Amino acid sequence: RHDDLKRIKGIGPVMERSLNEQGIYSFEQLANLTKAEIDQLTAAIAAFPGRIEREDWVGSARRLIDPEHPASDSPLF
Repeated sequence: RHDDLKRIKGIGPVMERSLNEQGIYSFEQLANLTKAEIDQLTAAIAAFPGRIEREDWVGSARRLIDPEHPASDSPLF
């Protein structure tokens, strides 16, 4: 399944392509990232350290999957 990852703040066409190259195609994949996976992904896509957390890609993906998901309910942070 290929979701439009650009719906998440901070993910544009170039970043979406980089995520796809790492095998990330869906909101579900982003929503389920662990801290270790975020660290690996940050290095692999050459993102600024902390960018994924700062822009809350995990929380945003969770809310896109389930709009009732609370904004501050991230178990990672």
